[in-house]
Amino acid sequence: MMERSIHSAKHIFVENLYRSGKMPEVDYAVLSEWFDWIQKNTDVSVDLIVYLQTSPKVCYERLKIRCREEEKVIPLEYLEAIHELYEEWLIKRALFEVSCPVLVIGADHDMQKMIEKYEENRDQILNPPNRQDHL
Repeated sequence: MMERSIHSAKHIFVENLYRSGKMPEVDYAVLSEWFDWIQKNTDVSVDLIVYLQTSPKVCYERLKIRCREEEKVIPLEYLEAIHELYEEWLIKRALFEVSCPVLVIGADHDMQKMIEKYEENRDQILNPPNRQDHL
């Protein structure tokens, strides 16, 4: 289990840099080719994506509460752009192919409610339908 993957790095963060004009087309092309090569030559498959669907406004409020020095410069507009890319990719399935099941959990809740939501979905999260154990 991992928080982020090569897939979200490419489909969300690289895509956002390119769309926002902060990444030149040549860099985007090189990273896209590397991503394609890695996918073809390495097993980077994913059993399940758990999308903690959170509104940009809630994310922004959580950033302010955490008060991490490196997050103080993140504007709401950035979170909105990232959110839209996740929605395009995982909900609308319009951005890039999704090659595994996606479990969407609404996450605009406090920690206690999120623990309850995890418990409700624990079996699906820990034992996704496509999981292949190699014992």
